[in-house]
Amino acid sequence: MSILNYNFESQYLSGSTQISVILPDKTRDKTPSEFYGSGKKYPVLWLLHGTFGDNTDWVRRTNIELYASRKNLIVVMPSALNSNYSNWPKMMMGYNMYDYLVKELMPLIYGWFPASSDPKDNFIAGLSMGGRGTIKFAVNFPELFNAAAVLSAAPVDFSELKDHDDENPFMSLDDERMQTTIANAGGLEAYVNGEENVWRIIDKSVKSGKKLPRLMFGCGEADSLLYGSYLKFRKHCDEIGLKADWFHLPGYKHEWAFWDLAIQHALDFFELPDDGGNPF
Repeated sequence: MSILNYNFESQYLSGSTQISVILPDKTRDKTPSEFYGSGKKYPVLWLLHGTFGDNTDWVRRTNIELYASRKNLIVVMPSALNSNYSNWPKMMMGYNMYDYLVKELMPLIYGWFPASSDPKDNFIAGLSMGGRGTIKFAVNFPELFNAAAVLSAAPVDFSELKDHDDENPFMSLDDERMQTTIANAGGLEAYVNGEENVWRIIDKSVKSGKKLPRLMFGCGEADSLLYGSYLKFRKHCDEIGLKADWFHLPGYKHEWAFWDLAIQHALDFFELPDDGGNPF
């Protein structure tokens, strides 16, 4: 495979940003002119990093390049700071990651790379914070994706928000991070009724019969941060009749060892054929 690290000025992030892109390699049985001039469009995986990460995380800490090579898959890895893949209009000059991915990065990739824009060829996945971003994009823009893999993350029920919660600060309205998040969403009412409330959006979609992308959820059974939320959301999916693929392994925590295994399972779940190019 080939890896491109690309820096450019983003309108929606109000400054320079970076992406890493894995591209299919030329096969040994074709000439450069045959391969690069074919006009072929490849499937795309939008792969999101977690908190404290950047666009290089997946390449440095997993074998995603090898796995993508087997599938002839383009992998797009943006850098998102600690944005939670949300719009932060009050951050610096504005850092609107939620709008950026759909309104800027997708047109860039489809326009400048041999990437298929057909929803059946588009997949999204991410870990931890990137998992929260993954499910948010998948249910708010279901028309853009075939399937989504949410790793070490799970939707939470906003109706359980409390004035104070010692166990989970992200459900605690007096937590400074929550207050900042809610303020950037335009207040509590906008936050609860907007794109961040994935639990509510899923409920409404299932009730109305709206088609969602195929969904996979994965979590290490020793992940003290997320496994409880994962099990709670799985139970809720059973109750509302939402079918999903569930991947969990004993002994694994909130760690790259699990995410390397989980992304392999995700690629199988996406049903991408093993017809890749140069295996070396």
